[in-house]
Amino acid sequence: MSAKKPELAIIGKDGNAFAILAAAGRAARRAGWTQEQKNKMMSEATSGNYAHLLQVLHQYFEVC
Repeated sequence: MSAKKPELAIIGKDGNAFAILAAAGRAARRAGWTQEQKNKMMSEATSGNYAHLLQVLHQYFEVC
């Protein structure tokens, strides 16, 4: 993962966790993350509730 966080647009996803996770996967792919990096992020993001999901995504992405 690069030092600069990739952008992740979640506005308009209607709070749907699955749509947000799909967008995160696409953003990670566009940023050139390895499969291992994507798996780590997804595993962390899905290891808790919805608030935890958002917290983890803020760690990995520049959320807008």
